[in-house]
Amino acid sequence: MMSFKADLKGASEVPPVTSKGSGSVTATYDTVGKKLAWKGTVSGLSGPATAAHFHGPAETGKNAGIMIPVPGITTGPFEGSVTLTDDQAKALAAGQTYFNIHTAANPNGEVRGQVMKGK
Repeated sequence: MMSFKADLKGASEVPPVTSKGSGSVTATYDTVGKKLAWKGTVSGLSGPATAAHFHGPAETGKNAGIMIPVPGITTGPFEGSVTLTDDQAKALAAGQTYFNIHTAANPNGEVRGQVMKGK
């Protein structure tokens, strides 16, 4: 098992956005079953979340396409899981994945955090 975390904030968007929104995501990856499971929370967004995704592969400060859609995020807690492809798992393990939440006021993303290996 591998553990990951991301701190979600507007300043981490590329380009940065001004937002009172914040949140966090913690995730575990089962390297045998290739299952990624996550839990998170978000608050203070400018409006309802319109979408949320894991993106990659991308280093901190770079943008990338959608890797994993995360449906059902509004405000407060959320969770989900998915089975990863080998390429997705490689990007995750290399720290080349980020999580972001989009809103109507910030269609390219209001809060974002690089998904990094936890301890």
